[in-house]
Amino acid sequence: MRLIPVIDLLNNQAVHAVKGERKHYKPLKSVLCSSSDPLEIARAFRDRLGLNEIYIADLDAIQNSNPTKHRELIVYLSSSEKIRILLDAGISDAAQARIRLDTGIHKVIIGAETLKSRDALKGLPCDIDPARLIFSLDCRNGKILSRCSDLVKLAPMKALECLQSSGWREIILLDLARVGSGRGIDRSLIIQARANFPELTLLAGGGITGPHEANELNSMGIEGALLATALHNGSIGPQHIPELKT
Repeated sequence: MRLIPVIDLLNNQAVHAVKGERKHYKPLKSVLCSSSDPLEIARAFRDRLGLNEIYIADLDAIQNSNPTKHRELIVYLSSSEKIRILLDAGISDAAQARIRLDTGIHKVIIGAETLKSRDALKGLPCDIDPARLIFSLDCRNGKILSRCSDLVKLAPMKALECLQSSGWREIILLDLARVGSGRGIDRSLIIQARANFPELTLLAGGGITGPHEANELNSMGIEGALLATALHNGSIGPQHIPELKT
């Protein structure tokens, strides 16, 4: 299974994301390194844990407060540090996606939260190689979060049906209310999604507490897990990684 560490970037720092309540996010404290410097955090993921695929959530770009603030850092991580970046930066159309992919980013994340229209949802996999795209089905307590009113009206399973029929291949199932909460994964959503959409590559995020839950996701047939708090508090450490990745 793919273990994908997450870095939440805000104002040039890595921050600790809790329940999607961004105004309360504080600089990250981690057992992996003594700094909230995102470069040091990324190197710790790579060098101490052997994890070279990293999800970056650029919160300044997602919130549209300063969309370009972290671009230089992100490009540096991708090019000079040779890290495979999965980038969530509020990208909502093909033109924005191409700009980021042309800088060497491995894949771009299109988040339901910042998606503006159903046309974009359907059109992006036609305009961009679907292998370079991931859709994040952003939910809060089982309800989809989006700027797109058509998407908000859908139940998660109907949204997944729409995504699959539109050509999307890789989907993140993310409940923001569970992020950093220690509540654990949304088992019912994950089980239902896996059973109904066996052709999709599914990644799970939000509240994974330790190696037992990562193993459980693996046994469910989930291809990857987004990890943050469990890595930073040591619940999942270097001793667990080899077994979990098999």
